[in-house]
Amino acid sequence: MRTMSRPPDFPLARRRPQVRRLMLRDFRSYGALDVAFDGPLIALTGENGAGKTNLIEALSLFSPGRGLRRAELSEFARIGGAGGFAVSIELEEDGDRRQLGVGVEADSSGALQRIARIDRAPAPSARAFSDHLRFVWLTPAMDQLFAGPANERRRFLDRLVLAIDPQHGARVNQFERALRGRNKLLEQGGRNASWLDAIEREAAELGVAIAAARVECVLRLAGAIAAERDDASPFPWAEIAIDGIVETWATERPALEAEDLFRERLAQDRARDAAAGRTLTGPHLSDLLVRHGPKAAPAAQCSTGEQKALLVGLVLAHARLVAEMSGLAPLALLDEVAAHFDPRRRQALFEALARIGGQVFVTGADPQAFAGLAAEMHEVVEGRVRRPSA
Repeated sequence: MRTMSRPPDFPLARRRPQVRRLMLRDFRSYGALDVAFDGPLIALTGENGAGKTNLIEALSLFSPGRGLRRAELSEFARIGGAGGFAVSIELEEDGDRRQLGVGVEADSSGALQRIARIDRAPAPSARAFSDHLRFVWLTPAMDQLFAGPANERRRFLDRLVLAIDPQHGARVNQFERALRGRNKLLEQGGRNASWLDAIEREAAELGVAIAAARVECVLRLAGAIAAERDDASPFPWAEIAIDGIVETWATERPALEAEDLFRERLAQDRARDAAAGRTLTGPHLSDLLVRHGPKAAPAAQCSTGEQKALLVGLVLAHARLVAEMSGLAPLALLDEVAAHFDPRRRQALFEALARIGGQVFVTGADPQAFAGLAAEMHEVVEGRVRRPSA
């Protein structure tokens, strides 16, 4: 076992984009906002409910998926606004600036639709932003990740995959639609066998692709953890694995054989699934298994503080993996993280993120939590953001 007296120096990503400007219109609590950022570490302070989390959530919409709160589109629009919203950022990389935009607008029929733009030109989806920036984040809602239900850990795992494989979310959505279609056919008695065969073939192909992407991510992440393992770190290293039959098939067998096994299982279980009203086998039921490496104990059995530190260590390892695989140092969004750590752990966290090279946005109610850090301070007050007076 390798023991180190200080954290290792992580190789910096080739590209290190930085958000220099954030503009909001009718987003959450903000009617209109235009704020500039200069530094690599941005601290957003203010009272609870002032709108700090709304700002980093706006940034998270430039990643595939539904953002750090997993909200529906209708939840982003400001109450009392026109019904849509817009978020725009100016991104700087090597002296060049690019504008990215995301939002919701009404089409000719009045229906709301999500839009994405790069340099004011339409982009096919938010996945196009992944060519320009990647994200990792920590939120208070993740504090119960290891002790909570399996579906939360599965979503967390899919978020890890999505940061290195932007197509993963589309596959997950297509798979879920296929299962809904299968369940509906089973409710109707499964009379149309040819339709069931077709939808189970599609579900098997998508399910194995999802499982294979998860397996690859976990293997790579485990390798990143092993390569940088530091027994003296305040953030313990994790042992990770996936508990899922389709992931096992994807690991042990060629893809086509794994697809055949899954498809055969779906056909075999039609009566059982019809009685249950849902599909009882598949990657939609898998779980991420996490153990506290130094203690050799399941993460769920560790103390609350140990679980938080373990989660941070896992996210840091993932950030290094994202930088290595994409060439982009990820932006880190840390919501209220300072309140849960003593000064030593806060300093260690920000130093680790600085070595990875991505810009960091951190929120906190108490400005003193960032004392001693080279942070660019911004105060959030009633829908406004200002630089505090000296």
